[in-house]
Amino acid sequence: FSLHQNYPNPFNPATTVSFALPVKSQVSLDVYSLLGEKVLTVVNGNLDAGTHTYQLNASSLTSGVYVYSLSAIDAAGNATQLSKKMTLLK
Repeated sequence: FSLHQNYPNPFNPATTVSFALPVKSQVSLDVYSLLGEKVLTVVNGNLDAGTHTYQLNASSLTSGVYVYSLSAIDAAGNATQLSKKMTLLK
């Protein structure tokens, strides 16, 4: 499992997030404020192995630092969670 740094960073209002899955997994990619509040869900579902890229539109959010977190559970029940920071400048 790997979660890549968003590009561009800082961004306004859209950025690209990509990640790689070694096996088919139940995936959730969410964005959180620094207070720990979930502010956006980018992906929630089953994805095949491989690299996945998503465009994240944060036009409804205020400027600041956010954390995006990838949670993945494979067919064997193994869970992985990876997180990175990103900065929204308006």
